Amino acid sequence: MEARRGTLILVVGPSGAGKDSLIEYGRKALADEARIVFARRTITRAEGAFEDHATLTEELFRERAETGGFALHWRAHGLSYGVPASIAADLAAGRSVVVNASRLAVAEARQRFLPLRVVVVTARREVLAERLRGRGRESEADIARRLDRAEIGLPSGSDVVRLDNSGPLAVAGEDFLALLKGCVGAAEAPS
Repeated sequence: MEARRGTLILVVGPSGAGKDSLIEYGRKALADEARIVFARRTITRAEGAFEDHATLTEELFRERAETGGFALHWRAHGLSYGVPASIAADLAAGRSVVVNASRLAVAEARQRFLPLRVVVVTARREVLAERLRGRGRESEADIARRLDRAEIGLPSGSDVVRLDNSGPLAVAGEDFLALLKGCVGAAEAPS
């Protein structure tokens, strides 16, 4: 029996919704699960305490993008973001791949990577504001702009699951784990 393609799982949502926290929750809980890969993004921003990513200059990022080094890439908030091209081999081998992505990458992913699951992580406005202030990266005006954009352009469709991460991480985390385990089960199902 031929192995089925793995599912690409895009985790999207507004800044402060807790995407990185949910991904880390899943990574720790599924550390021994070889059928799920947690892809590490590349960003043209210095590494920080709030997200795990590789850093490149804009010039090196552009070179890598032009030579096919990214499966997906986009620009947001004045930065470039990329997902390594190596995820294509993982998906072809039947492994599901979890990616912290942008709503800007969903349309291209839908065209190129099936099966696909889009996890839209949300949180109440006051929770988003508190988390953004806690990062200390942005001014109050920048935070207000992010909050105003929080619900704009969030993807919808049959491949979308919404998770509210306003409360304790374990609540949304367990829902996220169930979704990830379901994607692995789908890859095992007979064609």
